[in-house]
Amino acid sequence: MDIILSSLMAAMLIGMVLSLVALGLNIIFGVMDIVNFAHGEFLMIGMYTGLLTAQATGMDPLLTLPVAGCVGFLLGLLCYGAFVRFLLRGPMLAQLLGTFGLMVFLRNLALLLFGSEDRAIHHGLLVGKSFELGFGVIVPATKLAAALLSVFAFGSVWLLMNRTRTGKGLLATALNAQGARYMGIPTERMNALAWGIGVGSVTVAGALLVNFWSVNPYVGLLFTMIAFTIVALGGFGSVPGAFFAGLIVGLITEIPGFWDFLTFTLNLDWMSRVPMTSFKYTWVYLAYFVIMVVRPRGLFGWKL
Repeated sequence: MDIILSSLMAAMLIGMVLSLVALGLNIIFGVMDIVNFAHGEFLMIGMYTGLLTAQATGMDPLLTLPVAGCVGFLLGLLCYGAFVRFLLRGPMLAQLLGTFGLMVFLRNLALLLFGSEDRAIHHGLLVGKSFELGFGVIVPATKLAAALLSVFAFGSVWLLMNRTRTGKGLLATALNAQGARYMGIPTERMNALAWGIGVGSVTVAGALLVNFWSVNPYVGLLFTMIAFTIVALGGFGSVPGAFFAGLIVGLITEIPGFWDFLTFTLNLDWMSRVPMTSFKYTWVYLAYFVIMVVRPRGLFGWKL
């Protein structure tokens, strides 16, 4: 039973962080109908920001979140002003290829600056510590803190989107950009703000992830696919959907833990010989394919 409880707890914790990873992708698509293939590379930038800031200043890695958020917000504004706004004038194919090119550029820039080796955080107030919750469940302190801070950041963005005048302007732009423009809403600013918030949220997620996940220039590819799965499952344009879908995808990533539980319970030799951990993310990609075929709008989506 301790195996299944540990797997459930691990799934919930990583699911909360993954929800924040997918949030920025959802906001950008919801407001502008543009798919950002460079989303994972922005997360990679957030991870490097958290890592290098902690190493340069000696501060606790969790305290680097404001720095990562500011870097992401400014980077989002810069990318929109210098690049994305011109893509919006072209066809969908140009937008897809444009963000794909941005992904390749950022990845190779990181390779040039940091090399290809893995880097990880080895110091910090919570690094190496854990909490025992009972029933044999032990939770790493860094993962617990990352999950709780992800929920806080996610909730802050949700409040901004639904309880402020600026957020209502973003939602109006997402629903009908032309109508919002006629009502006096500066849709160009809303688009830039969407990129700022979207990139800022994923860089904060990256600064949280780097507390327990090593970073290299290729790490963005994995999380891009996971983010697409979460957005597809929760629904394109749905902020609450991204949160609940993140928890579901967290459960999917913990299938090896549930498999170990069944192996131990049923005592079947052939199950123990299946390298389920090697297929950990295969199930995520399979879920993405099934979702897009069966329910393209997702669970809460209002956009095709």
